[in-house]
Amino acid sequence: MASERVEDEHFEEGAEGEEGDEFIDPNDVLVEVADDGDHPMDEYDEEGMEGEPMPDESIVYEDNSTQHFPNHNGSVFAVSTHPTAPIAVSGGEDDLGYIWDFMTGEELVKLTGHSDSVTSTGFSTDGELVATGGMDGKVRIWRRVGKDDWRTWEFLTELTGPDEVMWLRWHPKGNVLLAGSNDTTVWLWQLPSGNTMQVFAGHMGPVTCGDFTPDGKRIVTADAEGTLIYWDPRSPSPVFKLTPSDARFALDGITSLAINPASTLAVVGGASGGVRVVSLSKGDVVGALAGHKEGESVEAVEFVELATPGPLSGGAAAASGGVVVTGATDGKACIWDLSTMRLRATLEHGDAVTSLHHLPPPKAHLIVSASVDKVLRTWDARTGTLVREHKGHHGPILGAALGLGGGVVVSAGDDGVCLVWPTE
Repeated sequence: MASERVEDEHFEEGAEGEEGDEFIDPNDVLVEVADDGDHPMDEYDEEGMEGEPMPDESIVYEDNSTQHFPNHNGSVFAVSTHPTAPIAVSGGEDDLGYIWDFMTGEELVKLTGHSDSVTSTGFSTDGELVATGGMDGKVRIWRRVGKDDWRTWEFLTELTGPDEVMWLRWHPKGNVLLAGSNDTTVWLWQLPSGNTMQVFAGHMGPVTCGDFTPDGKRIVTADAEGTLIYWDPRSPSPVFKLTPSDARFALDGITSLAINPASTLAVVGGASGGVRVVSLSKGDVVGALAGHKEGESVEAVEFVELATPGPLSGGAAAASGGVVVTGATDGKACIWDLSTMRLRATLEHGDAVTSLHHLPPPKAHLIVSASVDKVLRTWDARTGTLVREHKGHHGPILGAALGLGGGVVVSAGDDGVCLVWPTE
């Protein structure tokens, strides 16, 4: 069976578009801020209100983005960047995906064929394939044409199985794609053939998040009922399962997860603000991190590498678990030291944090946070210092991705626009 080859050939850290980023309910009321903005209008006129304001806007927006992509007709739910080329793929409420050049803002390819919102996107690790996943349950794959540039793509195949795609993740080493569904199943496909390698059953609710371990050998998935499952991709049976029946793992549903670079720990965030550290070798809870407001959902988890000069950096920190950042609807991103299970610093947004993204080395101490407060921020995770603010959105930011080796940040906005900024 095709899956027998999985261990050696295959099996990325899910940088892009953290699942569960569709903040569509309470945060659509952008009008609330209008009153505050009425008074200082005159003082700030020179900041870019050229013509008359839009009828429903009485607020001056600052925009320090370097490029924008406004082609979506409706909210943009997901955005991902190519591993090396200056292109992004975005998916939206208009049932469309687009591949576009984030240096010029030019549309390269319109990705059609979905009959409902496109909520997941991703380039394969080698950058030759791109996937879109939708609320219609379809996963559609496009392939690059030729070797000259990244401007021409052709439709390859449509993968079906899920009822509604919750998230997509490409394998860190090969053309294998993982998808979580709202119908409790998890799907694994081999590309370019499109063959189904495995359907994982064992969850009791919508599979809200999941990923390959960074070494590519295992899979971690979690659901809205609070169950986490650790899989060997070659087997349909779990290696281990943690459920809310274990009181230490009661999280009121799992909303986010991340796996450390060593593939030994998973950190999961819960719907009511809880965070748990799980040893993947022991199959057990080894820590609980309490820093978010109770009842506020943890929407993003991201590991960072604090390669600060000094005796305790590098190997020692990695061996003891390293540093993880959790972002929640309470507007906070908490930086945790997993060797002590203590809070190092708290990063503040004015509203829910929707996604977190770490930069690759040598800037691995930097992290970018996106928020419903319409702003992305770059932080130095060693100190919790704000490095740069990325402004220009008129509504909640639902997703983001880092491109060009972390040099730029690309966003997906509820206002229907993708924006681009230098990361620092």
